[in-house]
Amino acid sequence: MSIVENRKAFHDYFIEERFEAGIALEGWEVKSIRAGRAQLKEAYVVVKDDELLLIGSHISPLATASTHVHADPTRTRKLLLHRAEIDTLIGKVERAGYTLTPLDLHFKNGRVKLEIGLAKGKKQFDKRATIKEREWQREQQRLLRQSTTRA
Repeated sequence: MSIVENRKAFHDYFIEERFEAGIALEGWEVKSIRAGRAQLKEAYVVVKDDELLLIGSHISPLATASTHVHADPTRTRKLLLHRAEIDTLIGKVERAGYTLTPLDLHFKNGRVKLEIGLAKGKKQFDKRATIKEREWQREQQRLLRQSTTRA
């Protein structure tokens, strides 16, 4: 069940591989995510000290959150993956000019998971070609619908 999707990532990057990671969250963050108050639009993943960190994601605290906890909506959150997966991602990011971008925040077996993509940046003409292709697909669907209703 998807909670939040980062559509901007698909516009700005070619996604070549996907990985599912856990996130180290606090209790109030899980409650806010369940309420749908998370955002991945400006979020990105960085490598620091052989760990993957999610930076820039915004989780708005609920008004009913605990009063003794200081809620920081944009704190840096650690991503949880197997060591072999982390080493693979670090190697590809450092060597091949890839970047890691968050794609989707979802629940799996009651736990919050983040799908991250190994991505390569799109040039401006690639973005325009993608938009043109999407509009052409939409036009084709519209034409097919019109021809089936007339028959």
